[in-house]
Amino acid sequence: MDLFDKITKSLGGPIGQHQKWSHGYFSFPKLEGEIGPHMQFNGKEHLIWSLNNYLGLANHPEIREADAQAAADYGMAYPMGARMMSGNSIHHEELENNLAAFVGKQAAFLLNYGYQGMVSIIDSLVDRNDVIVYDAESHACIIDGVRLHMGKRFVYQHNDIESCEKQLERATRLTEQTGGGILLITEGVFGMSGVQGKLKEIVELKKKFDFRLLVDDAHGFGTMGKTGAGTHEAQDCVDGVDVYFGTFAKSMAGIGAFVAADEQIVHFLRYNMRSQTFAKALPMPMVIGLKKRFELLKSKPELREKLWLIANTLQKGLKERGFDLGQSNSMVTPVFLKGDLYEATSLTRDLRENYGIFCSIVIYPVIPKGLIVLRLIPTAAHSLEDVQRTLDAYTEMSEKLKSGYYKENRLEIA
Repeated sequence: MDLFDKITKSLGGPIGQHQKWSHGYFSFPKLEGEIGPHMQFNGKEHLIWSLNNYLGLANHPEIREADAQAAADYGMAYPMGARMMSGNSIHHEELENNLAAFVGKQAAFLLNYGYQGMVSIIDSLVDRNDVIVYDAESHACIIDGVRLHMGKRFVYQHNDIESCEKQLERATRLTEQTGGGILLITEGVFGMSGVQGKLKEIVELKKKFDFRLLVDDAHGFGTMGKTGAGTHEAQDCVDGVDVYFGTFAKSMAGIGAFVAADEQIVHFLRYNMRSQTFAKALPMPMVIGLKKRFELLKSKPELREKLWLIANTLQKGLKERGFDLGQSNSMVTPVFLKGDLYEATSLTRDLRENYGIFCSIVIYPVIPKGLIVLRLIPTAAHSLEDVQRTLDAYTEMSEKLKSGYYKENRLEIA
């Protein structure tokens, strides 16, 4: 069999099978104009709820100035090489030290990308004698990292502490035979549902079991907690999180990520993370730009306050109108609806074309058949007027869905 035969016959896989009619509109859409809550899509102005620009820093004037000046001073190539060989700088190290102190850890290490970083962290921390215990709804980067593990792995039901405890019991029995350790992995905020991981309750399990806790706090860093230090700060369990992971792609509106832990653990990761050892260092303009972003994150709490004003107002308004937001207890706002693929695409097109509302749509196979999720991402750049406009549009859309309008006036799918 020719290798490409199975590729062409698969129609692009479970998501790519829809590419013939979705590409460029539902998937791979092009948003144009200045980054913010109002951008151009298909030549029209749209109110955008799909950018993880939580603190509104993506187009902040101080950020734009810092990025431009750093690019002018250094160019995009500096520094050349991987950090270990020739790509280190005082700016990289200063950012690492500041991040570590902020999230309550001894040391931190910059990572080129969040996804690759998490995969490589997991791969570095465990060997075939160790056991991984992880949440069933973990992000794809965690799943892919777990897949690389040559030892045993046990998954527990999403945010279910009783299930987690049972898997820790299994892992403990196994490691007593192998002589290995246990790594438990969860998220601070689950990006699809907006639900916080039960970090404090998991930390309490350390009184019964011997394990280390790795937390992916991509959505929590910069948004959760009194100072924005993360979900572990919000839940008052900073010391119980052994390895903390945060990205720059969300609250910091940049590229890259970091991992923070005790100095000895971070030092080990510096010399053993293959995704960093064999990759060029983060470019200097990005690092200097990240330093400015971090400065604003810490010095302007009003940005985080504005984010939560928008999120709370949006969520309160949706709930008052009878919308199901699941169990979200963060700023991530999923709206759960019932309908088939045709209704999902039709109502999304209606929101975009007739109301100018652009948000992410989630359908099967990401979620079960018969469900539709419209995920809204509030930011500090949004206004209360944006919220009201969205509430009015969603109310009308919901009435149409219930009346069967989207079944009768559906988008024809080739």
